[in-house]
Amino acid sequence: MQAQATPPVFLQKILPREQLTEALRALPKPWVFTNGVFDVLHRGHVVYLAQARALGGSLIVALNTDASVKRLGKGDDRPLNKDADRAIVMASQESVSLVTWFDEDTPQALIAQIRPDILVKGGDYDMSKLPETALVESWGGYALALPFVAGYSTTQLVNRIRGT
Repeated sequence: MQAQATPPVFLQKILPREQLTEALRALPKPWVFTNGVFDVLHRGHVVYLAQARALGGSLIVALNTDASVKRLGKGDDRPLNKDADRAIVMASQESVSLVTWFDEDTPQALIAQIRPDILVKGGDYDMSKLPETALVESWGGYALALPFVAGYSTTQLVNRIRGT
């Protein structure tokens, strides 16, 4: 007789936008929000996520859908992992409280819906130039860029695998 496999609890962290309002009520504040592709999770991502989570009570991660990744111009073969797979890997991270998606070119509408206390991006962003920063600041939140962990990027990994 085979044992019944129970779905991992972390799958409960993955929610479509329509279910966010109720789920957010249960999350400790302040809410930290970040977004990105997170195509192949690596050391730089994991350190970044842990640092972001340490800024508040909960970390909300919004993933670009596959269609929005295509529009970012990262290459015809990106993302390597489908959005559902990226969401599962992201939800498995201890530092992540909730995972959702956005299909628009920017997460502004999703940020307006969630109203996080803190917006976090990677170190290559000038936060003062992002419209998302002004949006979060409009309700008293703030935005900051966390430094990259040098030497780690999905693009570098893909290029290394290809031998380019």
